[in-house]
This record gives sequence, structure tokens and C-alpha cells, in this order.
Amino acid sequence: MGPTGLPFDDIRNLLSQLPGPDEDAAAAVRARDGDLVKPPGSLGRLEEIAEWLARWQGKAPPAVTRPVVAIFAASHGVAVRGVAARPIEVNRQMVETFAAGGAAINQLCAGADLGLKVFDLALDMPSGDIALGPALDERDCAATIAYGMEAVAGGTDLLCLGEMGVGNTTIAAALSAALFGGNGADWAGRGTGIDDAGLQRKRDAVDAALAVHAGHLDDPLEVLRRLGGREFAAIAGAILAARFQRVPVILDGYAVTAAAAVLFRMAPGAIGHCLLGHLSAEPGHARLAAELGLTPLLDLGLSIGEGSGAALAAMIVKAAAATHAGMATFEAAGVSRG
Repeated sequence: MGPTGLPFDDIRNLLSQLPGPDEDAAAAVRARDGDLVKPPGSLGRLEEIAEWLARWQGKAPPAVTRPVVAIFAASHGVAVRGVAARPIEVNRQMVETFAAGGAAINQLCAGADLGLKVFDLALDMPSGDIALGPALDERDCAATIAYGMEAVAGGTDLLCLGEMGVGNTTIAAALSAALFGGNGADWAGRGTGIDDAGLQRKRDAVDAALAVHAGHLDDPLEVLRRLGGREFAAIAGAILAARFQRVPVILDGYAVTAAAAVLFRMAPGAIGHCLLGHLSAEPGHARLAAELGLTPLLDLGLSIGEGSGAALAAMIVKAAAATHAGMATFEAAGVSRG
């Protein structure tokens, strides 16, 4: 954080200083793409991805040689309301499973040669129950945003963001409703498999939170601290840090996208360097993606979280970069254009 001003003022200052896209690099990719041995546009979205990478890495051709999946794990006070299918103890158990290499994301990272970082965000200290009061105070929220910026420490050229937190699709629904309007029924789904009674509890919790915090939700950062949680704040910080380091970002599911939505509401261009890796099974995710103007790369019905959809998307992003850089031009291959 900066040495002067309130913590949130420092975050706002960062958003006013975001580096823009490198359109020269993007133009160079487009020019090379037109010379590659293939019909124009025949690689479809792979061509768009190569251009996106170049625009935000600031180089042509782009390259993905040090991709990293960062998982932010946190606990939520609202989970005691029975809004999730699993108890809060699962948070700690899953982080231990990540460390032991036994989770789905471990297998995906191994199969795609992706690095993996797991951030334990005070798992044994749940954030406040948003249906009663703020999730975080301002200083804790700002400090967690700053901590999330460490996701790019050590170097990476593609950052895949994931999360772990029982009850965090309830948080994602509350954030989405506060940022874009609507209520619990509009944004809350079944998460990882709650029954009808649990779904109603989830929607009621969102509505209660919106009512408790009414009058304080005009500022997206206030929305984040009141209705969010530590992994949401950290993910927002990771997205900001990646932008300053010229690292493109792949967003995972509903929770990660909701964290990005906070930045979007502050400055729509703040997530220009973000690609939506997949569309989760949570129905609110599709609505939120539409609000942000993001088109998911994959739609596999995933609801596991952990950054799994982002990791799968990273395989395609890596393929797009390798294809663009490695293909021969018509001239080099001695192939007639027709």
C-alpha cells in the first residue's frame, strides 16, 4: 500500500494508472497471421487468442512458457446459514489435499505443465456473515488486495485464477446483485449441489445482505468489503498486479468472475487483459459474463472451482501461442497461396 491516503484511495490510484494494450504487438500478430500457411481465419478463436496474448504481453509473437494457476482459499461467515452442500471444515481439508497433490487441479496442472500456487487466506478466521454486517473492514480488505498481488511474484507469463471457499457462490451472487441489480433469486444457484431448502436459504441470505448494506453499495470497493471475502479481494489484487506486469489472466468460474466484476465496475477497461476460461454450471455465471462482455472459451458443465476451468483453458491458450509462433509462412514453406 502507498505511504499516504486511505487504503482504498491507493487502490483507486492504481486503477487510474493501468497500462494500456500494446496495439503494435497485436498488429504484428495480425500481419503474421495473414502470411501463415492456412486459409484466412481458419484457426478461428485461436487467432483471436494469439492477438490477445500479444496485446497484453506487449510482444509479438506471444509466448506461454511459465503459466501459473493461483488458488486463493478463504472461509465465509455466511456458510453457517446452510447455504452450501459442504461444511466449512472442507476448506482446510481441500487446501491440504492441494498440498498433497490429490485434487483435480493438481492433475490438470501436471497434465498441462502449469505451475500451481495455493494461498491460505486466514482459513481459520471466517470473514463476517454478510447477512449481519460487513465481511471485512476497510483495512483488512485493502491489505488482502495487496496480498493478492503476490500471485505474480517470481515471474509468470500467463496467470490462471482459481478459488476455494465453502459458500463463496453465495458471496458471488451477492456481489453480482449489488453491482448489477437484482436479488437472490436472480443470481444464486445450487452451487455444488444444495437441495431446494438450501437454495432458498442461499437466496434469502443474499437478500438479507442486500438489505443490511443498502445505502452503502454505490462504491464497488465498499461492495467488495461488505459483501465479499478474502479470496475475492485477493483475486482483485492479482488481476491488478498482472496488468502492471503485462501478464494476461484467465478467469475461472463464478467467484473469480465476480471478483473481476468489482474492478470492471470501477473501470471497465481494468479487465481487458482477462479471458474467461469457462462457463460454470452456476446459472448466475452466464448472466455475469454477459454483463462483463466476456465470451467463455469452454463450456463443460464444471462446478468444482479450484481454477479447473482456467487450467483447461490454459491448454488452449498455450496451443494458440505455439501455433502462431511455430507455423511457417507461405513464402518460407514454398506453398502457393492459390
